[in-house]
Amino acid sequence: MGPATADAVPQRPVVAVLGTGIMGSGMARSLLRAGLDVRVWNRTQAKAAPLAADGATVTSTAADAVRGADVVLTMLNDGTSVAAALTAASDGVHRGQVLLQSSTVGPDASVELAQRAADLGLVYLDAPVSGTRQPAEQGALTVFVSGPSAVRGVVAPVLDAIGQRTVWVAEEPGAASELKLVVNTWVINLVGGVAECLNLAEGLGVNPQMFLDAVRGGPLDSGYLQGKSAAVLSGDLTPSFALSTALKDTRLILEAAERSGVRLDLTAASAARFERAEAAGHGGEDMIATYYAGRATEEGGG
Repeated sequence: MGPATADAVPQRPVVAVLGTGIMGSGMARSLLRAGLDVRVWNRTQAKAAPLAADGATVTSTAADAVRGADVVLTMLNDGTSVAAALTAASDGVHRGQVLLQSSTVGPDASVELAQRAADLGLVYLDAPVSGTRQPAEQGALTVFVSGPSAVRGVVAPVLDAIGQRTVWVAEEPGAASELKLVVNTWVINLVGGVAECLNLAEGLGVNPQMFLDAVRGGPLDSGYLQGKSAAVLSGDLTPSFALSTALKDTRLILEAAERSGVRLDLTAASAARFERAEAAGHGGEDMIATYYAGRATEEGGG
């Protein structure tokens, strides 16, 4: 059986979500609100269990989750985790099933996963997303997709449910992951800029709120600056995007830059800050916890 054709497009595809962390849970709930049949699996089942109250079918194995599904959506930490999930699900997959691989794994791993998917008879879409906890829960992500256009009809209801915008990048896997790394470079260095402004204000004895009020409403202001600053100043670092995950993505960016002959000084500095903050115990907090890496009085600690 080959890729699904327009004549065989399900109106309401059954979706299996593998990985129900911060992002996967939010995406699953967005799919459920859209009226889709959703099955979920997570290696630690307790993280998937709450989704039953939202209407999802929680399965004990990845193979049970994907069995009979039209689309398999993976939202896991890295390429190794996705590969392991595919192995665990292999007894339940069927030829022609669409794999919507939304984890940020980098272009090289995406190409490798595409080959794994092909070996299982799956149609692979490289589909990383831009957004954090709130957009995932609201169905307001931006999805970058590269893969065969023949299955656009099959995945359209899924993409419409999880995102406010889909950017079709290319037919070949890896291209969407490359675009995602560029977007994440902007985000990672932006959060570092916010953290360093707050660090300097603290060091100089400047009221950080005075800084925020000085730029508010002008060309230097942004919702990101105000929101991340508010998180630090309130002490609420509940992760929208965990610092340890940001560090993983930063390393992927630096690896890609090195292979392409590009020098990214700001990103390398961001990685160093993330590493210090993680070592000080802030890895599970929001990525703005990179702020703690700049507190000289605590030598990068919290």
